[in-house]
Amino acid sequence: MPDVYDVVIIGGGPGGYVGAIRAAQLGLKVALVERDKVGGTCLHVGCIPTKAMLHTAEVLEHVKDGRDLGIVAESVSIDLAAVHKRKARVVDQLHKGVQFLMRKNKIDVFHGEGRFLTPQKINVALQDGSETALQAKHTVIATGSVPRSVPGIAFDNRRIIDSTGALALTEVPKSIAILGAGPVGVEFASLFRAFGSEVTIVELLPTLVPLEDEEIGQTLEKSFARRGIKVHTNATAKKAEVSNDRVRITIAKGAEASTLEADYLLVAVGRAPLTEGLTLDEAGVALEKGAVKVNAELRTSADHIYAIGDVITGQAPYRLAHVASDEAIAAVEMIAGTHVHAIKYETVPRPTFSIPQVASVGLSERQAKEQGHEIKVGRFSFQANSKASIDGAREGMVKIVIDAKIGELLGVHMIGPAVTELLAEGVAVKYLEGTVEELGSAVHSHPTLAEALKEAALDAMGRVVHA
Repeated sequence: MPDVYDVVIIGGGPGGYVGAIRAAQLGLKVALVERDKVGGTCLHVGCIPTKAMLHTAEVLEHVKDGRDLGIVAESVSIDLAAVHKRKARVVDQLHKGVQFLMRKNKIDVFHGEGRFLTPQKINVALQDGSETALQAKHTVIATGSVPRSVPGIAFDNRRIIDSTGALALTEVPKSIAILGAGPVGVEFASLFRAFGSEVTIVELLPTLVPLEDEEIGQTLEKSFARRGIKVHTNATAKKAEVSNDRVRITIAKGAEASTLEADYLLVAVGRAPLTEGLTLDEAGVALEKGAVKVNAELRTSADHIYAIGDVITGQAPYRLAHVASDEAIAAVEMIAGTHVHAIKYETVPRPTFSIPQVASVGLSERQAKEQGHEIKVGRFSFQANSKASIDGAREGMVKIVIDAKIGELLGVHMIGPAVTELLAEGVAVKYLEGTVEELGSAVHSHPTLAEALKEAALDAMGRVVHA
C-alpha cells in the first residue's frame, strides 16, 4: 500500500521546501517530491548563483575605481574559473543547509518525477530507476517555471542560451546580446559588462525593467549608457541565426529593421509555468493559459489540491521566490486548519540586482493615477546623501508615491546603492499601513543610505532638507 501523507508537495524550490517545513512545524506528515536537488532553480541555477557572481562584479567595479579611494591595484582582471568555484561553494553551503532542515523537520524527500494517478495518489519515478506511490490527503503543486523563448528564436544551448546557460559559460564572452530587459536581462547585462563583455540589450517595451516605474527604467538606461551597454527599446527580435560561432540577430524598431552580431544571444524574456509530466487531468486540476488555475485561497479546481509560485495563474504580478515561499506557508496553514498568514500582494518587494540596483514596492506613479488616486511624489537623489558620497556610490534616487489626501504610502521606487536592502523599510511601513508623515518623522541614523528614504518622504510633504 502507498505511504499516506497529510500533505505531499511536488517541487522542492523556495516555495516547496519552505511549505514542507511549515507543514512539519504544524504537526503534519509531509513528503516532498523534487526531481533534482532540493532548493530548486532559485538555489542551484537562478537567484543564488546569479547574485554570487553579481557580487563579484560589484567588487570588481569598486576595485577598478580604487584610485579615487586611495587604493592602487594594477592590472585588475577577472578569473572566471575562480568566480565559478566561489559560486559553487555558496550554492553547496546553502544546499547542505536545506538538506539539514529536511532531516531536522522529519520531512520525507523523494528525488524523482511526480505525476498524478488520481487526485490523491501520486506516482514518483525515482532517480535510481525505481518507482513508488504516495497517498496524499492534500497536495501542493510547486513545480515552478522554465525559461521562455520567443517565436522564431529557439535555444540551441550553445550560442543561443537561457539564464542557466549564461551561468555556465567558462569564458567571458567578448560580446553578448540580451533579449529582454526585465530583472534577469538587466542583471546579466550588468554582470557581463563588469566582466568586460560588449553588451547589447533589446527590449520590446519603451523602458528597461518595464514593469517598474517609468522614471526608474529611464534612469537605469542612462546608467547603462554610461557603462557602455547598448540599449534598444521599443525593439523586437525577429530572428537569430548562428554562423561561425556568431549569432546574427535581426531586430525591428517600428518600420526599420537592422541586424546586430554577438558571440552569444541570451534570451531572457520571462518564464513559463512548468506543468509538463504532472498528468494534471488525472487529478482534475484545470489550467488557464498553461498555468494552474487557483482561487484566492490558492486552491485548484480539484478538492484538497493547492498550487503556489510560478506555476499558478497570476495572484501577484511578479514571479518571485519570496512570493512562492509565503504562498506555500499560506497553503499549508489552510490545510492544517490553523491561522493563515494571508499575503498582501500589494506589499510584495521587487528587488533587481542590476548595477545599479533597482527595488520597489507598491504602485508606480502611472498606476496610482490610473487607479484614481490624487497623488504627490517625493524624490531624493543619492548625490545629496552623505553615506553615498562616502561610499563613492552617488548614482540613483528614491522616489515615493503617496495619496495626496490621506498621506498613504502607495509606492516606493529606488535605484542606486544597496536599495534591495533599503526597500525593507518601505515594505514594513506599507505593510503596517503607515503614512508618509510617519516615514518622514522617524529618526534615521546619520550617515546612512536610509536617510534618502526619509528625505524622499519629506520631499513629498514639501519639507525636504538636503535638496
